[in-house]
Amino acid sequence: MQRTVTEGRGPVRFGPPAPEPGLPVLPELTAVLGAAASRSAPEPPGGGEPVREAACRHWARRGLLTEAENVAAGPGAPALLLALLGAYGGDVMLPRPCPAWWTPQVRLLGRRAYHVPTPAECGGVPDPYALLETVRRVRAEGGDPRVLLLSVADDPTATVPPPELLLEACEAAATAGLFVVSDESWRDTVHRPHDTLVLSPAEMLPDQTAVLVDLSGALLPAGWPAAVVRFPGTPHGTWLRARTLDVLTATGALVAGPVAGAAAHALDEPDAVAGRVRAAATLHGVVAAAAHRELLAVGALARPPQAGRHVYADLTPLREGLARQGVGDAMELEDWLGRRLGAPTPGGQRFADELGALRVRLSTGPMLGATPEERLAALTARDPLGLPHVRRSLELLGSVLAGLAG
Repeated sequence: MQRTVTEGRGPVRFGPPAPEPGLPVLPELTAVLGAAASRSAPEPPGGGEPVREAACRHWARRGLLTEAENVAAGPGAPALLLALLGAYGGDVMLPRPCPAWWTPQVRLLGRRAYHVPTPAECGGVPDPYALLETVRRVRAEGGDPRVLLLSVADDPTATVPPPELLLEACEAAATAGLFVVSDESWRDTVHRPHDTLVLSPAEMLPDQTAVLVDLSGALLPAGWPAAVVRFPGTPHGTWLRARTLDVLTATGALVAGPVAGAAAHALDEPDAVAGRVRAAATLHGVVAAAAHRELLAVGALARPPQAGRHVYADLTPLREGLARQGVGDAMELEDWLGRRLGAPTPGGQRFADELGALRVRLSTGPMLGATPEERLAALTARDPLGLPHVRRSLELLGSVLAGLAG
């Protein structure tokens, strides 16, 4: 997020990173990585057999039976998505808003990205009727939409599409002849898994869906880049995987050997890894709910957060107070609010949202504490909101917002 006047406001190089857990690396994963540190050779293109088989077991526990020959691994979701989209071809349909890194991937390939509004209930998926109309219009104007990119646990909105809305979006994609790429990187960060049903488009359109999971964030530290993708078990899926491997090979996008070992270990979800994932999701859910209450208390708008490590806030009702501070759009809001909270607060324009809409993503990670000790204390506390450093962060948010309302 740091930038200078001479460098400007580039949306890619200075774009926001994915929300991080704000927690120290799990010692068990450090031990696995350290044991493989002497391995100098990278993985083969698409990943070696151990990490691909571990991915199969990971998906099988979620109801998606998978063969290793239908899986590819890459050094992070951006590299893997770039290879997949480059292999498939055509223009891409995306929801608005969408993760900050999606649109640059499409444009880097020289393809067109068309953003479709999301339903009122959630983000992550396009409104099905708007999707069909947009595809019709784009094709009438000479465009070539072939892919729909969506998410079942959404960054930035922190919502999970209800099964019926996800099904309608998938049916619209099938009607429009679109191949679906489902980003399920945040699936395991659902705050209340017993109350939130998460389904995959691969269960609804098994022959027309690829599933992408970024391990660097939910299962692995952000600095250990690794991701996996599941292709349909069809001749077309085999063709697409082969083309994707060609791109990974040509670009040298290979998983580092030690990281691949840690990824395979994490994908198998031993007790320590699964416990950390659940505990982190619960902690972020508690803090996100508290931040959501602070927003609603001053009249701001936000969908209740269901997954991830952030809240997507609409401060349009506070436009008059923001105007007194010289804030008139999302870019100015990003700078102004970030300075006052002392943490990155990317505006909605980063997520392909409208610049004039005063929307911003607030991450819960910085609210857990400034040191590893404070963050671990939040993770193990029975009442993390009662910890002084967590309470101060929430009080700061509330006071800044209250000043706008006043």
